[in-house]
Amino acid sequence: MSGPARSQSIHAYDPVKRIVDVSVAAIGLLVTAPLQLVTGILVAVKLGRPVLFRQQRPGRDGKPFTLVKFRTMNEPDRNAGMVTDAERMTKFGRRLRATSLDELPTLWNVLRGDMSLVGPRPLLMQYLDRYSPAQARRHEVRPGITGLAQVSGRNELSWEVKLAADVAYVDRRSAILDGRILLRTAVLVLRRDGISAAGHVTIPEFLGTSAPGGEPS
Repeated sequence: MSGPARSQSIHAYDPVKRIVDVSVAAIGLLVTAPLQLVTGILVAVKLGRPVLFRQQRPGRDGKPFTLVKFRTMNEPDRNAGMVTDAERMTKFGRRLRATSLDELPTLWNVLRGDMSLVGPRPLLMQYLDRYSPAQARRHEVRPGITGLAQVSGRNELSWEVKLAADVAYVDRRSAILDGRILLRTAVLVLRRDGISAAGHVTIPEFLGTSAPGGEPS
């Protein structure tokens, strides 16, 4: 399918996608409430307060929203030598990320309409002016808890490949593709693949796509 017919088919899926998001997020929040309570208590004991990590992220059309997750790092403390992600990350935080339990509160973002179950991952606000026009298309849809880039290699991918996968999802999104991504995500979480990029605790900063001259565009 190509051209206008393909575009109409894609957009026709969006209302159905939102209904699925709301239904699954509501059920997920209820079912995981005991697990989230225990996780929250452990975060408070291991890392202290606040239990939740909150940060402004760009949503659909680049509009900011507050992402909510469980904390996995110590607060920055220059005097204690805890500034970088590697310095702030704890063993407990690594385990939390490896199991993806830190993502459970993000279901609230899905319920609110800030995010979707599947879509390009919400990155940082400062990246908005670093994308090429093609890469910026990742913001044509709601960001997701998981996405095509995550099941294609997660944090092991280069930024260029990851962002290309995000745009590919925007063009190809469908119920079948979402189902495949969610199933693949479950497998990856169980296998704990691609949690961090090689040589990094989390993921290196996106500085922009390299132009022919070697400088970020």
